[in-house]
Amino acid sequence: MPSAFQQSVIDEFRANAGKVGGPFAGSDLLLLTTTGARTGRPHTTPLGHVRDGERLLVVGSNLGAPHHPAWYHNLLAHPSVHVELGDQEFETIAVPAEGSRRDELFARVVAEAPGYAEYQAATDRTLPVVALELPDPRTPAPAITSLADKLTEVHTWLRGQLAQVHAETEAHFAAHRGTGTPPPPGLGLQIRQRCLAFCQALEFHHTAEDGHMFPAMEGYHPRLRPVFERLREEHRSIAAVQSALAALLSGVAVAEPDRFRAELARMSEQLTAHLAYEEAEILPLLADVPWPPTP
Repeated sequence: MPSAFQQSVIDEFRANAGKVGGPFAGSDLLLLTTTGARTGRPHTTPLGHVRDGERLLVVGSNLGAPHHPAWYHNLLAHPSVHVELGDQEFETIAVPAEGSRRDELFARVVAEAPGYAEYQAATDRTLPVVALELPDPRTPAPAITSLADKLTEVHTWLRGQLAQVHAETEAHFAAHRGTGTPPPPGLGLQIRQRCLAFCQALEFHHTAEDGHMFPAMEGYHPRLRPVFERLREEHRSIAAVQSALAALLSGVAVAEPDRFRAELARMSEQLTAHLAYEEAEILPLLADVPWPPTP
């Protein structure tokens, strides 16, 4: 729960398209909603930010306290976050910067907001700098008018995230190929955060299909029971690979890059075939089902 003061800032922010008064008057604020690492509940926090090209940078300063703020622990457990910026809202994946990149971005933040240097001087921990990618204005959201459109949107996102994780993983290995030295033991937070967000979204999607969409459709189309049984079985098979990936992502660093790479390839093969089969069998049945659902 936000403190009474934080809640008043949140309420004022939402009532005035991001503008607030008092000690934050004129400040660049956003609202970051994370999923609780232990509770699984949404938590909204007002944060200062610095714009860096197509990204927003936020710092886990916690006012210079010795421990990282709760929202930072939350996004390590659940990388997908919700951002409110002025009158704009969007979902994105939170990626903490590492090493020299973190130092470069922290210097960028301090150049605009010198107070963060004071917070860093007040604590022995390294203040994390988290990048939040802005939506690409050149890619307008597709029109969603049917459940078929919505399912296609979800599948497109899943394919895109999986392809990006695969590309970044291969780039990591390629950068060390022929150097005579093995890749470092971890794959980096960029890969971890994106893959963990993908795994969690995939689990949510398949759970919703098994618990709600498939039973409802099966009632209308009993002749397709073998199709739904096959899709459920594929969900169970994919869940086993997903669990293996999630276990490798449980720490901040991916400790077994070679095993991670192999499991990722197995996920790519199984999920690609599964999505193609589901779309061929299911999408035609959903073309006339309105989305959002009518009351």
